[in-house]
Amino acid sequence: MIAQVQATQTYSPEEYLALEVVSETRNEYINGEIIPMAGGMPNHNRIVRNLCTSLTVGVRGQLYEVFVVDQRLWIPQKGIYTYPDVMVVKGDLILQEGRKDTIVNPTLIIEVLSKSTGKYDQTEKFIFYRSLATFQEYLLVDQYQYYVQHYVKTGVKKWEFQEYDTLEEEIKFSTVPCTVVLTDIYDKIDLEPLEKKSTEKIADSPTDS
Repeated sequence: MIAQVQATQTYSPEEYLALEVVSETRNEYINGEIIPMAGGMPNHNRIVRNLCTSLTVGVRGQLYEVFVVDQRLWIPQKGIYTYPDVMVVKGDLILQEGRKDTIVNPTLIIEVLSKSTGKYDQTEKFIFYRSLATFQEYLLVDQYQYYVQHYVKTGVKKWEFQEYDTLEEEIKFSTVPCTVVLTDIYDKIDLEPLEKKSTEKIADSPTDS
């Protein structure tokens, strides 16, 4: 069953959660509005997979857990439910009161940028995440070019920024005992525009004589 959501209607958090249980798609909840989340492209999913693999191997046997895509996050100060691409929780998992499917205490959050949500992930969503007391590190990964933005909290309202744009560079996480090389993040990622490939394919096709 697919929940039918009216864009102009305002929902309570309880109504949203009830609809989300029966929905076949993931939806964000912001200020009473339910916003459908678009499905990821192959490169988006590959990058999430690569990051999840590297982080899971890196924290194996330690008090960290890695969650991807379908794990819902509750941001109480902003009244927002969302689904980050990757989250890492340090120590015990804390769930929203009364829920078994929604966490509230990520330490590291990673978003893979898309054309439709890239600006949102870098601006408003980052502000929302910063209201979480446990949130200390943010990684933004571009899926169209080799480019990663890395933010680490260094104090009250203070964040350090670093960027990476070559495959040989290594990202050393501050809050998680793990490092990852851009080569691993972008493993099997094809940055060649699909439009160009389609055009070349047509050009290479044999013509009727």
